[in-house]
Amino acid sequence: MERPSPSANSAAFEDFLATRHLPGLDGLRCLAILPVVWHHSTPRLLPGVLGKGAVGVDLFFALSGFLITTLLLRERRARGRISLSAFFARRSLRIFPLYYAVLGLYTVRALLMPEGSPSAAHFLRSLPYHATYTANWLVDYAVPHDVIFAFSWSLCVEEQFYWVWPFLVALVPSRMLLALAMLVAIAIDHHAEHAGFASFAPPGSTLLRMLTSFATPIGFGSLAALLLDTPRGFALARHALGWRASAPLLLLASIALLALPATPYLSLSLCLAALVASVALRRDNGLGWLLELRAVRWVGAVSYALYLVHITAIGLIKRFWPEAREHALWVFALALPFSLLLAYAAHRLIERPFQALRSRFQ
Repeated sequence: MERPSPSANSAAFEDFLATRHLPGLDGLRCLAILPVVWHHSTPRLLPGVLGKGAVGVDLFFALSGFLITTLLLRERRARGRISLSAFFARRSLRIFPLYYAVLGLYTVRALLMPEGSPSAAHFLRSLPYHATYTANWLVDYAVPHDVIFAFSWSLCVEEQFYWVWPFLVALVPSRMLLALAMLVAIAIDHHAEHAGFASFAPPGSTLLRMLTSFATPIGFGSLAALLLDTPRGFALARHALGWRASAPLLLLASIALLALPATPYLSLSLCLAALVASVALRRDNGLGWLLELRAVRWVGAVSYALYLVHITAIGLIKRFWPEAREHALWVFALALPFSLLLAYAAHRLIERPFQALRSRFQ
């Protein structure tokens, strides 16, 4: 790809700002949720790349950081300010109805479990933390039994990001200061993950959980959005990531990092955020043939519901066909279509009715 001219960069930047929906990102959501379903289908941690399906959550984090920051910056560009009340109304209507509906069903399930069940007792004790999105800080996961609703930790991480970052974007007009604040957050998380604060935040402490609850991919996704929001930054990103081959190469690089015995998390997070940015930069990217397939985009569109219901589908498959427990491929092959059916029902019955309400806060 030849170096774009200033006029070409300017036209591409204006086109990027005018684009309200980036369909390729729906496709990336599909690529994020499928490894997560696979990860929970396995009976134990598998060696190599097959045992690292949880990386799908990190891709979700990178997407969230990029999209939320982009929406906030565009609102300020269009209106001169950010309406935090409207932002939180939209987020609440998008996230809360299905989350609390599923949490309610899990609560009923726990209450119906045999008396004395340690998993049920643990869940009911932890229920206030699940209800307030603080489970990743306050729930004890180091127990000898199954932790019901354990997958909510990632939703807590995202919700805590919403508690802080929109206020900073609304109050701080300087993109440089916002980028600096995000780099500091990434540095603190990285330092804490490597026992840098062990003197006052020892392993297992609530403080250490709070320090490490920030997701580095969210930070890099937010930084990518800040970069693409200025003409100069957009031109720089377009020169580095605007090749048609950029998205496929970044996807392959992410897989290569996962294949390493010890995946460097910082490098992987940066790679995932760059993948999101490369897909957003141009619709005709090298993964467009895959990401914009109708079925792939549909799975991406219901991925939130799919994340909330797939554990139930996997559990039912294992319960009614116990012989398949040790065969991850069979569990995945059966649980995925069942999960999609449940996600479709949840989307139609719970998510869609609230979409009209969300539109009032656009």
